[in-house]
Amino acid sequence: MRNYLIRRFLIMIPILLGVSFVNFFIIHMVPGSPLDLIISPTMTPETRAALERDMGFDAPVYRQYLAWLGNAARGNLGYSFSSYRPVVKIIVERIPSTFLLMGSSLLLGLLIAVPLGIISAIKQYSSFDYISTYTAFLGVSAPNFFLGLGLIYIFCVKLRIFPSSGMTSLGQSGGVTDILRHLVLPCIVLATNIAGRFIRYIRSSMLDVLHQDYLRTATAKGVSYFTKITVHAFRNSLLPLITLIGLEIPGLLGGAVITEQIFSWPGIGRLAMDSILIRDYPVLMGLNLLAAALVLLAGLITDILYALADPRIKYH
Repeated sequence: MRNYLIRRFLIMIPILLGVSFVNFFIIHMVPGSPLDLIISPTMTPETRAALERDMGFDAPVYRQYLAWLGNAARGNLGYSFSSYRPVVKIIVERIPSTFLLMGSSLLLGLLIAVPLGIISAIKQYSSFDYISTYTAFLGVSAPNFFLGLGLIYIFCVKLRIFPSSGMTSLGQSGGVTDILRHLVLPCIVLATNIAGRFIRYIRSSMLDVLHQDYLRTATAKGVSYFTKITVHAFRNSLLPLITLIGLEIPGLLGGAVITEQIFSWPGIGRLAMDSILIRDYPVLMGLNLLAAALVLLAGLITDILYALADPRIKYH
């Protein structure tokens, strides 16, 4: 396993280099310049040229990339054009908020999908199965922005149960209860889409396992029905679920961009949208690099979970 992990980490290096190269050139191909948003209309051409030279915009794009790459290798992702703060510090401040939202949404989605998927497989073609299938299709089909605005209208405008934006209330210290109240609605939005996809996968995976011979053998040996389903059947149907969880990380990041914008959640998704609008290149590069690293780590963790779920899988 150790040699396998070393090889995987070594493979990640050229992949991250390739991702950073493509992202850097795509970002700089966008028409316009960050200077257009920060310069004064009365600024003279000489002053603008001096400012471009100070910020490195007068150099060819490939030289700008090499300069950025050299600094990134030393852990310096540059400074934000808007706030003039280190990009690393800005991203680190936003990561806990996004991870809290993503983690709670994934957990809630699994808590909904796992029992519904298992029961749907056990009671195939029953009324519960049809209702569960219909609910799953609704969860997958509902766009995040539509569901988020609907929840805001119902629970914030009409019922006034939950706050509509932010992570904490103004004028409060931001205790656990306050954060949880702000977390409920964005968590429901992301978890609804996750649960909709997971229900169908878990149902299909369980149906493949329920008719295997080893389950008949377990029944003949007197194993209880609950143990047969939860221990034997569900464990052997985990591999497709593990794959889906690994693939869900990029989807969660993409969904977080929209959801955080709707609910003004102070995470990296909202930071990405704000940086796109003001063409904050250093922050965008840092976020792209972080997203690529998370996707690669998710794939590595998925492979490790494969080995834990199925002892027959060995890595060398």
